[in-house]
Amino acid sequence: MKRFRRLRKNAVIRNMMRENSIAPVDFIYPIFVIEGENIKNPVNSMPDIFQYSIDRLPEILDKVKESGISGVMLFGIPDKKDEFGSCAYDDNGITQRAVRFIKNNYPEIYCIVDVCLCEYTSHGHCGVVEGCEILNDKTLPLLAKMAVSLASAGADMIAPSDMMDGRVEVIRSALDTNGFENIPIMSYSAKFASAYYGPFRDAAQSAPGFGDRKSYQMDIANGQEALREIESDIDEGADIVMVKPALAYLDVLKEAALTYNIPFAVYNVSGEYSMVKAAAANGWIDEKRIVLENLIAMKRAGAKIIITYHALDAVKWLKEV
Repeated sequence: MKRFRRLRKNAVIRNMMRENSIAPVDFIYPIFVIEGENIKNPVNSMPDIFQYSIDRLPEILDKVKESGISGVMLFGIPDKKDEFGSCAYDDNGITQRAVRFIKNNYPEIYCIVDVCLCEYTSHGHCGVVEGCEILNDKTLPLLAKMAVSLASAGADMIAPSDMMDGRVEVIRSALDTNGFENIPIMSYSAKFASAYYGPFRDAAQSAPGFGDRKSYQMDIANGQEALREIESDIDEGADIVMVKPALAYLDVLKEAALTYNIPFAVYNVSGEYSMVKAAAANGWIDEKRIVLENLIAMKRAGAKIIITYHALDAVKWLKEV
């Protein structure tokens, strides 16, 4: 008889045999930055998550610094929106100012910036709109302009999430031309048109004003198409590729990680976070155990980087195990 339980007998041998582990360095914490002063707005659909004005960022950045996690991902919320999302590539825009604040005051915190127009457009879509159509090629120069503006502000990494075809190549070219050839791109390569994004759209104030995003985000039923998207972004110059959301798409992450020799990131998105929080608040689950199990599943499936709203709690819990 094969006795697999010999290697599970106690904690010592279980830890010796453990194939995967998670650590603070694996985590990136998303932060929402809003125009104004002395603002810390709770996001009602995301317990313990807030929108911060720049002057109150130290309240969360001090915790990030102390935690030992690798860095943050910024999402800016402007006070003015227009058809072309012009605040996205304004050198004095909310996200650009937030980046400068972080790099001036917390230089050790790695600063990743989301590159997409949805938070900045009056219609809430990720690209230029004509009628009811989102125009791919007219959007690309604006994304490139946004990426260069954020790199100029001091961003450590650019993360395009718009899902326009060809945007990695255009952004890479723009960064290189402007002297930012050493700024890496983490592309949201396999970003699905998911229902798990609902709470995020409350937090980022980025819900589309009409229709949906299914003409540019991926069909939730498709896995092989995700591999084609990933391969295309790698060919265009992506340094890291992302699968988003995480939990319902770990099969995609696993297959991609086995297929391509490139670092992978995964985004443990708002809906996944809020479901855990709601169930824990009702006493239905053990939040600590569920979160750590989810995060280790992402690592096991191939994620090198885990972007998660659970990051600060997870670091605390890891110290207890």
